[in-house]
Order: sequence, then structure tokens, then C-alpha cells
Amino acid sequence: MAGVTFDAVTKVYPGRVVAVRELSLGVGDGEFLILVGPSGCGKSTALRMVAGLERISEGTISIGGRVVNDVPPKDRDIAMVFQNYALYPHMTVEKNLAFGLRQRKTRPDEVRRMVDEISRMLGLEDLLRRRPGQLSGGQRQRVAMGRALVREPEVFLLDEPLSNLDAKLRVQMRAQLKRLHERVGVTTIYVTHDQVEAITLGERIAVLSDGVLQQVGPPQDVYDHPANVFVAGFIGSPPMNLLEGTASDGRVAVGEVELDRVRAPDGPVLIGIRPEGLRPVGSDDAGVTFEVGVDLVEPLGDEVLVHGSIEGLDGRVRTPGADDGLLAEADGSGSTVTIRLPPEERPPAGSRLRVGVAPNAVRLFDPATGLAIDAT
Repeated sequence: MAGVTFDAVTKVYPGRVVAVRELSLGVGDGEFLILVGPSGCGKSTALRMVAGLERISEGTISIGGRVVNDVPPKDRDIAMVFQNYALYPHMTVEKNLAFGLRQRKTRPDEVRRMVDEISRMLGLEDLLRRRPGQLSGGQRQRVAMGRALVREPEVFLLDEPLSNLDAKLRVQMRAQLKRLHERVGVTTIYVTHDQVEAITLGERIAVLSDGVLQQVGPPQDVYDHPANVFVAGFIGSPPMNLLEGTASDGRVAVGEVELDRVRAPDGPVLIGIRPEGLRPVGSDDAGVTFEVGVDLVEPLGDEVLVHGSIEGLDGRVRTPGADDGLLAEADGSGSTVTIRLPPEERPPAGSRLRVGVAPNAVRLFDPATGLAIDAT
């Protein structure tokens, strides 16, 4: 096994299209790191540069302390799983698993031992004589992972491997991937646009937008303390509520609602509150409360999402733009919020709901830069 280091790595395509810009990031030996971001953010390009499938324009990539910029892919001791599986359709599962080993002139008895071991690990023993066309999507994905792992690589690269599976299979495969990494401990870099996959799988997640690293850290830390408005909107489903307010003398006012004991520079500010940070309260609640007009109720089985509007504000709400990471404005009759409630609480559309702000649930952002403001 070996760690991977990106040192100021940039990738520029013809036409001066910058896919990755000065990426500096370290992946520890045996770590499971997730590269997450919207389509076109540069995450797959970063992975392909590690694999040697894309040339680096600037900077260096090291594997196990060795700079590999000019090392051919076959000599990097990496294994990669693609979104489309890339299995050989005319070969059986057994031959697919053994192909890479035989190409490397591995002894036949060693090939048999390793194929048997990985097929038991992935539950493929009964499928060894089938061809890929006779397998389900989940089975083909396990074969693709097995073909990569059987080589015992130093680094395991996965490029959106679960995106072709249905929702139930994705959940099952996420659990299998996590158990598999705990067993083999190979340094793993996993690319996805699905922030649920990122939060549930990764030891750390690295969020990219427009080829620029926005934030890196343990999933819960990134969720609880987003570094900027883009991360606040991308990590979390539904995204963080963002409301325009004004800071003055240690207080932040959002319309008629006022938050005190907040350290922020005087002037405009964006107030971020996660949907679960808002809770229904009575009219006599002593905390910070405001009324929401219930516009839409979404029952999701294990929870209920309430989409509502706050009257008395200027009719604008700022939300993170998924494509450019900037702040986009949407007009309406009031600033909109989303509230996450337990399944037994289901206010009817058209009603009024008084909600309170949970302690420590407020995050502040600079509307000019989008960066988080330390309000502690």
C-alpha cells in the first residue's frame, strides 16, 4: 500500500479549458478518500491523472513517495474500476478475474489461489463460469472490483462505480464496499457526484467545484461546518437554508427575527441553517422563533420535508449555484426555507408553522465572497 499526494496539480485541455486548478491534497496510506462534486468539476480528471490516463499540465503526483508524472500506467501499481465496468464480454467471470494476473505472468497455482480468495470475499463463487451478459448489474460491479483487487494494487481507484445501479443495489453495494475496504485496507480514491455516497463511505471527503478544491475533512465536519456557500449547498440533501440578513453590534437581523451574541462584521451577511436545525415550537417558546407559511409537504416515509416561505423579508433568497459555485437569486413572495420533521409531524399545506432555531445550528457566510464567517 502507499499514499497519494497531489502537489499543485493543474490540468489544461486544448482551448485553455482548465479541468483541475492547483490541486494540493494528500491521501494517507490505507485511507478511503472521496472526491465529490457536480458533473464537470474535475474529479474524474484528477483520478485519471493518478492512473496515468491523463497527462499532468503542471504540478506533481506521487504514489508512495515516488513522483509518477512520467511513469506509464502499467508501472504505477494501481487498479481502476470504471463506471461502465469494462469487463470482457466473451470471458467467464473466472477468466475476467484472472486476466490481469496472467498478463503479468503470475504462476498458475498463484492465479488460482488469488482468484479463489477474491471470489469468496465478494461472493462470486457460484458465478465463476458465467459471462458478464448473464449477470445482474450488482454482480458485474462486484466482478469489476474483484478484477482490480485480485492484483493486490498499492492504490485502488473507483470512478462512479455505483451510478448505473438502482437505488436498492446502491445501498447494498455501499455497505459491501465499506466492509471490503476494512478487510483489505488498500489506499482508495473514490469519485462520485452523489453526496450521500460521499458522506456514508469516506473517511474524508474532498469537495471540488470548477476544478478547485473547496474543502476537505471528515464527512460530518464538512456537513456541520461548510467552508463556503457552495459546500453548504452541495453537501446535504436538502441543502442548507440561506437567508439574507444584516449584522450589527453583535446581533444579526433577518427581517424581524434577531440573533444575538453573534460575532460577525457589521454589514450584510448570509445566515445558514440546516433543515433539521429548525423545529416546530409553541407561541410561548423563549428562543429565537419565526413563522413559516407551509407551501408544500413531502412525506418520505422516515421523514417529512416541509417547504415554506417567510413573509416580511425582501422576497429574495440566495442559493448556491450548482454549476458555477456562485450565488444565484430567485424571486418569490418571501424567503423560502426547508424544514426536516419526523414522519408523525405533517402540517397541512396552507397552514402557518412557528419554528425555533436549534442552539448552535446557525452558520454565517460573507455574501461578497461566499466564505464562512467564524461566529464563535
